[in-house]
Amino acid sequence: MLRLRQRFFAHIISSSTSTSTSAISPLHRLVSAAAAAAPVSPNPGGFAVEEYLVDACGLTRPQALKASKKLSHLKSPAKPDAVLAFLSGLGLSGADAAAVVAKDPLFLCTGVERTLVPVVDGLTGLGLSSPDIARLVSLTPARFRSRSVVSKMHYHLPLFGSLDNILRALRRATYLLSSDLDKVINPNVVFLRECGLADCDIAKLCYRVPRILTTNPEHVRPMAAWAERLGIPRGSGMFSEALHAVAFFSEEKIADKVDFLKKTIKWSDTEVAIAVSKAPMLLRKSKDMLSRRSEFLMSELGLEPAYIARRPVILYYSLEGRLRPRYYVLKFLKENGLDDRDRSFYNVVTKAEKDFVEKFICPHKEAAPHLAEDYAAACKGEVPANFRFT
Repeated sequence: MLRLRQRFFAHIISSSTSTSTSAISPLHRLVSAAAAAAPVSPNPGGFAVEEYLVDACGLTRPQALKASKKLSHLKSPAKPDAVLAFLSGLGLSGADAAAVVAKDPLFLCTGVERTLVPVVDGLTGLGLSSPDIARLVSLTPARFRSRSVVSKMHYHLPLFGSLDNILRALRRATYLLSSDLDKVINPNVVFLRECGLADCDIAKLCYRVPRILTTNPEHVRPMAAWAERLGIPRGSGMFSEALHAVAFFSEEKIADKVDFLKKTIKWSDTEVAIAVSKAPMLLRKSKDMLSRRSEFLMSELGLEPAYIARRPVILYYSLEGRLRPRYYVLKFLKENGLDDRDRSFYNVVTKAEKDFVEKFICPHKEAAPHLAEDYAAACKGEVPANFRFT
């Protein structure tokens, strides 16, 4: 394989020094180099696919054994050699190429001239560089070996705003590039825009719920209806979060979670409606987590259910990482006469970490030199002696 790549790059250098009037594009010179460098004669004794995957592609023996089952039809290394040379020309390292093959062994069977060159040419026309294309093929090789990937990327680039954003979505759902644009994705995008979502909102929603764009459009409309039933109108800034909250939840599951909130936090119908309209993602929080956080807020802090209902995002915060440590700090300051103000716990807990430290930790370095250390320990789940109140 090393000799193959040496010959390949030698051919590229040779091509680049040829006459400037050549009408052959760099991409086609790359393909010609790959074809010239790749051995074309099949092994008379039969092509040992598993050995090739180990020796030429760099796969581990277990990876090669698994991949070879999909490549038993190969009779010659000609096409795989050309594909490997092509990947190298795009800038993929040996390890990167091995990862592509391990992820999608059939990529080795892709026609370089018939498929890979048109795909790369099309993506280049959309403004993607060779490193960009290398990132895309590394992430989703199975989608890359279909020429339709160009039209899919042409659609998604303006929707998501950048290649980085598309790759972020593809890490969650590579099937985004295989779903039908005309029958599935575009109708869903059009409907979400009708609901008042901007393209950036649709992209963010897709990161969180990838299937929202690739599911049957007839399933997306009921989700929007449920979001509205939570008291969040279309066009509002909260509608995207409401869609996320109810996405792919059955009516029974939503009703069950609402009943749980009413019983656990002792909310009335009105209070649970207020809470869910302000913090729809409560519907996706686990029952155990909601139980522990609400128990702490009501039993230890003495907060009333109505108070929590009007400030429900307080239930979003980690009990161990934020609620309890900040409560400890406030109580310590009060018991030691360092802060006698009657503060709203909600205002304290929603402060950014930097602001909380600057306001409640730093001013007391001399009077309470261990406060910062104790707070840091409390955030890790420990209870320092200074925070063990009687």
